[in-house]
Amino acid sequence: MGEMFLLGIAKSVVEKIVDLSVDEVRLVYNVKTDLKKLEDTMISIKDKLLDAERQQHHNENLRHCMWKLRDIFYDAEDVIDDFKCEALRKQDAINHRNTNSSKVRFLASCCTCLPLSFCLKMSHKIKDINGRLGELATEWNSFDLRQCSDNRHVFRRETISFVDSSDVIGRDKDKENIISMLMKASEDRNVPVIPIVGIGGLGKTTLAQLVYNDDRVTSLFPLKIWICVSEEFDLSRLLNLLIQSVNKGVKCDDLTLDALQARLRSLLNDKKFLLVLDDVWNENQAKWVELRNLLRSIDGSSQSKIIMTTRSLKVSSIMSSICAYKLKGLSFEDCLALFIKWAFNDGDEKRYPNLIRIGEEIVDKCKGVPLAVRTLGSLLFQKTDESDWNYIKESEIWRLKQMENDILPVLKLSYNHLPSHLQRCLGLLSLYKKDEIYYSNKVIRLWMANGLLETPKQNQEWEDVGKQYLNELLSRCLIQKEKDFCLYFTFKMHDLVHDLALDVSQKECKTVNSKTETVDENVRHLLLCDEKLVEVPRVLKEMKKVQTVIIQDGSVKSKVILESVINLCVSNFKYLRALELRDSPLMVLPNSIGTLKHLRDLDLARCLGISELPRSFYKLRSLQSLNLAGTRLKQLPDGVQRLIELRHLEITIKATHLKEIRAGCWTSLQYLELDWCNELECLPEGMQYLKSLRTLVLNNCDSLVSLPRSLKFLTKLEHLEIVGCFQINLKMELEEEKDKDLQLSLKTFSLFGLHAFTDLPRLLLQGSSSTLQQLQIRGCPNLSVLPAWLPNLTSLQKLEIIKCENLSALPEGVDRLTNLSELAIDGCPELSKRYRQNGGEDWHKIAHIQKVVIKDED
Repeated sequence: MGEMFLLGIAKSVVEKIVDLSVDEVRLVYNVKTDLKKLEDTMISIKDKLLDAERQQHHNENLRHCMWKLRDIFYDAEDVIDDFKCEALRKQDAINHRNTNSSKVRFLASCCTCLPLSFCLKMSHKIKDINGRLGELATEWNSFDLRQCSDNRHVFRRETISFVDSSDVIGRDKDKENIISMLMKASEDRNVPVIPIVGIGGLGKTTLAQLVYNDDRVTSLFPLKIWICVSEEFDLSRLLNLLIQSVNKGVKCDDLTLDALQARLRSLLNDKKFLLVLDDVWNENQAKWVELRNLLRSIDGSSQSKIIMTTRSLKVSSIMSSICAYKLKGLSFEDCLALFIKWAFNDGDEKRYPNLIRIGEEIVDKCKGVPLAVRTLGSLLFQKTDESDWNYIKESEIWRLKQMENDILPVLKLSYNHLPSHLQRCLGLLSLYKKDEIYYSNKVIRLWMANGLLETPKQNQEWEDVGKQYLNELLSRCLIQKEKDFCLYFTFKMHDLVHDLALDVSQKECKTVNSKTETVDENVRHLLLCDEKLVEVPRVLKEMKKVQTVIIQDGSVKSKVILESVINLCVSNFKYLRALELRDSPLMVLPNSIGTLKHLRDLDLARCLGISELPRSFYKLRSLQSLNLAGTRLKQLPDGVQRLIELRHLEITIKATHLKEIRAGCWTSLQYLELDWCNELECLPEGMQYLKSLRTLVLNNCDSLVSLPRSLKFLTKLEHLEIVGCFQINLKMELEEEKDKDLQLSLKTFSLFGLHAFTDLPRLLLQGSSSTLQQLQIRGCPNLSVLPAWLPNLTSLQKLEIIKCENLSALPEGVDRLTNLSELAIDGCPELSKRYRQNGGEDWHKIAHIQKVVIKDED
């Protein structure tokens, strides 16, 4: 049964009410009173939601009540967002009437009195929500729920040290690798910790058991101790378990912590031991340090070792300085052998070659995870009817009935341990197909559009919060990074984690195709995914509360279908937050799209038929992200500059000049990409007004010849990337008096495929000398010399020079770049020869650099 994400939604609603109360919006008395009542009720419910989430699986009435609450919470969030939209509408109207910037700023702060008619309408809606909550109050209170803090607790699991090695397939190499690590001599007084890391069900515990029971390990460590940590990492509990294990089951429950420590020391002094800490979740470093210091104080412990299994790279880094052993999935052949072992009695598989062929497809679904193989094999044990096997083959794993120790319940522990905001974010990733390549920046924008990110802390932006969330999911092995780019990274989600996300989000997210017969009317996020779709599925026409619509394979869908989908969005989905139409054959957007006042993320990338935007486009005042890259826009209309919430903009235009950027426009813009603007000759000087800009990308703007000096006013600019701009000249010298104290913030500067480029922009780079960390120069054949001032970039950590054939030397003083830890030279014959490690005349100048990769040495 799908999760409700209630705690996350409740937190979001309360936060928005608080923000509204302290925001610039001036509310009439009735609205304030109604909002305060809603806030108090929400807080009261929120405090008991964790207890409700824990009890719901055993109480159908409670679960039904929570579904009602979810719908009310979402309606409350929509109504509160209406206030923001109305404030933006009024502010836009005033800004548009007043072109004087100081006057605009003054009036913008006064545009707080919302129309009385609007406030009365909102007051009625809030009263209705309060009434619905009141009707549920008696039922909610009858469950006698308790207030709980949002501390995720791992439910107690038990594992044992024994394993029958004949039951384990495909882990011999891993076992040898861990034993090899155990045999290495310790280098300091700490007890070395060897972390085994991977997603649930991958076989971390089994691998630890194999090592623990190996005869060589038993000879090496006279004393072996197995502790399943699982729940709270409590020092008293762990010491008691350690003592019980060493002292043949004798419990010490009545001893103080100090007495427990003394008892353990007496038992372990001068003993060489192996300790396995299985299933560790603790992310509190102080708790680990307590146990580590105690073990370190035991005489002779430096020869002892610890093996630790965990699902989290963060836990691994807290507990060990040794690089984590990242356990990988089994090969297909090993998985098939394991499947046969669980699906058949010994030798019976030879009688059923047809079942084996079906079994091969079933095994492929498991993607190398042995617990998934075991789960599906067990479901088919002693079943010889092909229909049973085909049912398993064709079913989603998350839809199959499973026992407590089967794959999805085990993976669900990782989900249960996530904070509530990350649970919602993980669930939304199920909206994409399996084997999808996710783009970090695109995912973050989708989360932002749907209000899933917590309010940024001081000196943070929303995008930074999104990056933190992704890093947390990476750390917990719930997603896997594929490729790291300078400005973003790609990642994938294991099919079984995708199944988990589908399971927990089934009443939030839905994939719809021509065969879809029913969709819950309260589903919020839709993926339209069917190349054969000839009309809008009938089930969608009854829906009203959709927040996300993603159309996949848009290029193979007809204009009529896509236009029907947009019309459906306009007519039915009044609270739509995200709309993705990339690669579609659309020719125009309807003027009615301006009614989608809540729309925050609009993706029209590579919609080649679109050459202009409708007049109503400026009404999309909530828009945070707009992707118009790969369209055929003749020019960016004035209305787009009125989108004051815009943070991310990618555009392609067929014009020699961008319209001048006016003061007060795009004040929130964080990311600007000009993509394939082949006729664009220059950037506007008005770029100086983009005070919030952190990333600027110029991609294949063939006619662009220079950058404006006004970029020096962009003190928040951190990333500048220029790709395939064949005619650009980047020479920008300092003007002595004006620029001598310039303080810029560039962190990365990347140049790819610039044929006319000969000079680095001193104005921008030396102004960022204390912040620039990465400089990439690739495919610049006319670059023959690097500037003498380059060693002034004292914060530089990574320098990459690729395919710059005419560059023959690094500047004098490169040894002053003491922070430079990575240098890559490739496709630069003279440079490679001069700085190679064996025989290069200038190798000594770069010998201090930690990582040097030089190719084309001969």
